[in-house]
Amino acid sequence: MEKAVARIRPPALAGHLGTMLAVTDLPVPFGWFQVAWCDEIGPGAVRPLFQFGRHLVLWRDLDGAPHLHDAFCPHLGAHLGHGGRVDGATIVCPFHGWGFDGDGHPCSIPAGELPDRPPTIRTYAVMERHGLLMAWYHPEDHPPIWEIPEISELADPDHAPPRRREFVVAAPLQEMAENGADSAHFGFVHGQSIVPSIDSYDLDGPVARMRSTQRWPTDDGLVDAFVEATSHGLGFSVIRMTGIIDTLSVGCNTPVSADRCHLRFTFTVKKLDDPAMTALVGDAFIDLLTEQIEEDVRIWEHKRYLPRPALASADGPIMQFRSWASQFYAGDVPRSAATPLDRQSS
Repeated sequence: MEKAVARIRPPALAGHLGTMLAVTDLPVPFGWFQVAWCDEIGPGAVRPLFQFGRHLVLWRDLDGAPHLHDAFCPHLGAHLGHGGRVDGATIVCPFHGWGFDGDGHPCSIPAGELPDRPPTIRTYAVMERHGLLMAWYHPEDHPPIWEIPEISELADPDHAPPRRREFVVAAPLQEMAENGADSAHFGFVHGQSIVPSIDSYDLDGPVARMRSTQRWPTDDGLVDAFVEATSHGLGFSVIRMTGIIDTLSVGCNTPVSADRCHLRFTFTVKKLDDPAMTALVGDAFIDLLTEQIEEDVRIWEHKRYLPRPALASADGPIMQFRSWASQFYAGDVPRSAATPLDRQSS
């Protein structure tokens, strides 16, 4: 499966992050986040990660089950992702050979006996969905409170093979998640002559669903494209577009830290009668998505998060989004929800 990675890090960024984040002060939210593509780690493989502001180790046992733990062995602190190995259903520390099972419990040591109260490694719930390896993160280690849905198009033979793009962006996750609710920026940042109209915006617990209409230029003139974007928390969104060609985009935003995110996109189009035309449309969509993300990144990496923005009437349901998003932070964060939603323009 095709994949490309764009590392977008302006040289001047480091000098601005400290000041910007002191004002932003948005911590890492909780939820389901993609930590890898499933085919990036095979049975018996071990991979070090840094996500959620933490050092982690991702591994598969020899039966193929994935596991994610905090990285450091509780014995004497070795990083299990650097030199650790898989032995059956355990990961073995490279320093003294302690073995830990998929639940983070020590189950063997090569010398001596385990302590009476053996220490465990923090373990994260993981699931696999259509090539996406997802992990649940909560700063207080609370268990998952919602699930990631099945995406029928990714298993549908009438859709083209999924394509991938990913980016690393120096900005807090909420800046990216909020982008879809900001309908006004499409005209100015992305050069769309007609700003999308938001037809509905519905919030239900951890799920937000927005329906909009966009007018796309074609050889036959402007054509209405209907878009439904559904978010499950701040880290997983599904966008379906109809009207020109049926298109699916799955966007996974994963916080590397409070001020840096890893964006991964999986998308597919419904097959046309002509395979060459299907490939052409798919390539065009990839190019458009990549261009728009790069345009957004230039804003995200240098903007300031304003808890109480001065909104105009055409700005979209930004305040509704922020009120909904506030549920995904374990502690107090700057939020705009103090301003009654019924006084905000949608």
